[in-house]
Amino acid sequence: MKPYVIGIDMGGTNTVFGIVDARGNVIASSSIKTAKHSDINDYIDELYTELSRIITANDAVDKIYGIGIGAPNANYYTGTIEDGVNLPWPTPIPLANLVSNKFGIPCAITNDANAAAIGEMTYGAARGIKDFIMITLGTGVGSGIVINGQLVYGHDGFAGELGHVIMKRNNGRICGCGRTGCLETYCSATGVARTAREFLEVRTEPSMLRNLQIEDITSKDVYDAAIAGDKMAKDIFEYTGKILGEALADFVAFSSPEAIVMFGGLAKAGDLLMKPVKNAMEQNMLSIYRGKVRLLISELKDSDAAVLGASALGWEVKPAPTAPAATPVAAPAAPTAQK
Repeated sequence: MKPYVIGIDMGGTNTVFGIVDARGNVIASSSIKTAKHSDINDYIDELYTELSRIITANDAVDKIYGIGIGAPNANYYTGTIEDGVNLPWPTPIPLANLVSNKFGIPCAITNDANAAAIGEMTYGAARGIKDFIMITLGTGVGSGIVINGQLVYGHDGFAGELGHVIMKRNNGRICGCGRTGCLETYCSATGVARTAREFLEVRTEPSMLRNLQIEDITSKDVYDAAIAGDKMAKDIFEYTGKILGEALADFVAFSSPEAIVMFGGLAKAGDLLMKPVKNAMEQNMLSIYRGKVRLLISELKDSDAAVLGASALGWEVKPAPTAPAATPVAAPAAPTAQK
């Protein structure tokens, strides 16, 4: 089998990509600006040019097995981006076909949280685990559900939006999805900042956070204050962890996972977050699951995590027998590998 895959992490501002080997080593990486291209074909052209450069420079010509892409609202089944709210092009975008045709290499896409789950199962903390849930705690809350070694996509490709499970039915926070009370509004990095602003408005005790402009407070500010011993900041993490732990207890009832893997900036808060998460999860767990589910922190390197997660999808593509060599030169289009 060819020894490398390409991982591409497409964001609304930047696209990061790299060449990855079977051990999860990023051989080379680079990036381009997503938002500067008003036409998707211009974007694909620049992606092709820059990827071809690092493929050639690293003696990887004709050695690429497949391409995996993590992108917002990407549908694994159809190979399209269905609703790229942060992308500069009209949707749907047949991204897998466009990339596969340009490179002559089979390509598969999924959303970023699913890519993280596949990456963790391939290279990280979930190696050897067939049943787990990946929770990504970033600007939002994402998730990937793996059952019996297979990522759950659902009938339409959009399964696993656990960040939009409603945690507060009455008077919940408004979510970017248009509903109220979603988990994401409480347990994301932005959710922590929202909690900080609410606590500062309704509580009266002194806090280091009062030295900051309230509208500019970030989750990192809250973390720094908590580490310095600030009681309000610690309480914010306690509040966040309790809600997340309650949600995880419900998620366990759905798929009985062996482990829940936490990924993203908030997951690095350590015991500040994980202690209340674990306590609330166990307190709210159905008794038959209690004490059985491990809470793990992602083992993927920060700098490489997005590329590794996307690249893991590249090993799953099924090259067509007549597909041209995986060489960064103009070639006839290869059929897109979609399952």
